[in-house]
Amino acid sequence: MRQVTLRIVLPVLMLFASGCTLKATINETTDTTSNVTGTTSGRTWFNEDGLLHPEHKLTAFTALNQMNVEQDLARGEGEYATSLATLLGVPTDQQTAFHAKAQGAFETLITSDHEAQLQQLRALAR
Repeated sequence: MRQVTLRIVLPVLMLFASGCTLKATINETTDTTSNVTGTTSGRTWFNEDGLLHPEHKLTAFTALNQMNVEQDLARGEGEYATSLATLLGVPTDQQTAFHAKAQGAFETLITSDHEAQLQQLRALAR
């Protein structure tokens, strides 16, 4: 028991006795981690507060809610279809018409090409 305590306490004491600061070590570690995650994890989708940039909201919403969006579009109504219309910038008074157009174009909207699907949805929203 005493040997385990010394193995933990001794390195901590040496750290403080050497005059090293944890601040520099932590900053170097977090800066390096930020640089790596910023270039490899799609961090450009998010702002400094961790919120999605507006230009990526539609892509994220449709990707994360694909089944629900498709079901609502097939029915021509629903909360996911309404949210989709809102993200596309369709005014509230025109959303019913958007739902009907999307329902009519449902067969062409269902594609494995996500970008093509978004382009079709944007065209319907105009």
